[in-house]
Order: sequence, then C-alpha cells, then structure tokens
Amino acid sequence: MGLTLTAILLGIVEGLTEFVPVSSTGHLILATELFGYDADEWTMFNVVIQLGAILAVVYQYWPTFWSAGMGVLRLKRPGLMFARNILLAFLPSAVLGLALKNYIDVMLGSPMLVGWTLLLGGIAILGIEKLVDPQGEHGVADMPLRQVVGIGFAQCLALIPGVSRSGATIMGALALGVNRKTAAEFSFFLAVPTMVGATALELFEKGDRLTNGSMPVGWGEIAIGFAVSFVVALVVIRAFVAYVSRNGFAPFAWYRIAVGLAAIAWLGLR
Repeated sequence: MGLTLTAILLGIVEGLTEFVPVSSTGHLILATELFGYDADEWTMFNVVIQLGAILAVVYQYWPTFWSAGMGVLRLKRPGLMFARNILLAFLPSAVLGLALKNYIDVMLGSPMLVGWTLLLGGIAILGIEKLVDPQGEHGVADMPLRQVVGIGFAQCLALIPGVSRSGATIMGALALGVNRKTAAEFSFFLAVPTMVGATALELFEKGDRLTNGSMPVGWGEIAIGFAVSFVVALVVIRAFVAYVSRNGFAPFAWYRIAVGLAAIAWLGLR
C-alpha cells in the first residue's frame, strides 16, 4: 500500500477515534500493524496528526476558547476558572508523561498490550456506566477543584496505549459526578494542551529524523494525515456530544471489547 493512501486511512482512523472512548493511539498502532509497517517508525506520524483532530476542537468551540481567553486577560472569574480547571487537569499527565517517556515509547510498540487494554477498558466503561448516575449540571468553568484534579489523575491512565485519553477523562468525570455533556466537553478542551505538549515533545526528540529523511514517512504524509483527521474529527465532535447525552457510552464499551478480543486473537495466531 502506498504511503499517501496509508496516511489518508490513518487520518480517518485518528479523526474517528480521538474523541470517543475507544483509543485513537491504540487504533493507530493496530492499523500500522495490520498494514505491515513498523509501529515505532510511525510513532511520530501517529502523534503529530492528532493535532489535526485537536484543531477541530478549537474550530468547533472557538467562541468558548475566545471567551475564556478574553476572560483571563480581563481577570474575569469565568475565564480564569476555565483556564485554571484545564491547566490543573493537564499537569498530572504532563509530569508523569515526561518522567515515564522511555517506558511509554516501549509500550507504543506493543500491539498486544493495546488489545488487552481495549478489552479491559471496555469492561471498565460498562461497570462505570452501570454504577454511577451523575446529576450535576455545572459547566467546565464551574467544576469544583476535587473533580478537576481527579480527572487529571484519571488522564494519567491514558499514558498506557489503548486505554484512551478521552475514555479515561470522561469515565473519571462521570465517576466524580459530572454530567455526560460536561464530561465530554471537558475531555475535548483538555485534549488541546495535552496533545500540543505530546506533539511538541515528539518533534523535539525526533524532528531531525524527518528533516534528514531517515524515516519512511515524511512531512507530506503527515500533512495529509493532519488534514484528513481534522475534517473527520469535526464531524465526530458535532455528533458525539449529542449522542452520548441521550444514549450513554455502552456502545463504545462493547465496540472496545469486540476489537480487543479480535486483536488478541489475531496477534496471538500470527
């Protein structure tokens, strides 16, 4: 399969999975394995194209980001609380991600680990959906500190490939009493500093390999994957919040379980 077509397909996978609790990183690892590529050589591509999906969040929620930014500059409480909540939730995974970067890189090359985390994560989502009944109606700026910090530590679980950053943050929010709509939107907003930071770190460490041509995938393929993931993620974001507000997350859990079992069986028989 040509690199351009691969970049398009992986961009579609990223856009479809970044903001739903099924693990975009896990799907990209399994997809590169399915296509017969070395997952380690595509790690930078997989990380950087996530910025396309992040740009979709900024585009979709631009009025919210603009209002929060102006609120910070004018020292208005809603804007300051919005920024505080996002930054505090971001810090735990940022610190732990830097401390464990070498171990995370090793895990990113393990498709079998992804299969198991998809399976176990699906079971966890079913359990949380059954046990919790969040009733709070507050928005992101009104969330109390304990919920914000709790979600931040929940996001640390997503340092394990296949856990799902959106899944960990949304399920953590639900377990802490946040309503589904706010949980999903908080996860979207939290993705912005998280993925920008992860991409910056990846480019800092491996960007020279792109410029000297020592990687099989180059800036052209990354640009294609970025653009495709942006368009697809924009569609997904608009549909996801409306869907989960009415129906919950169980369908995504069953999907995770099915894909996890299939991946474990396929990888085990190879």
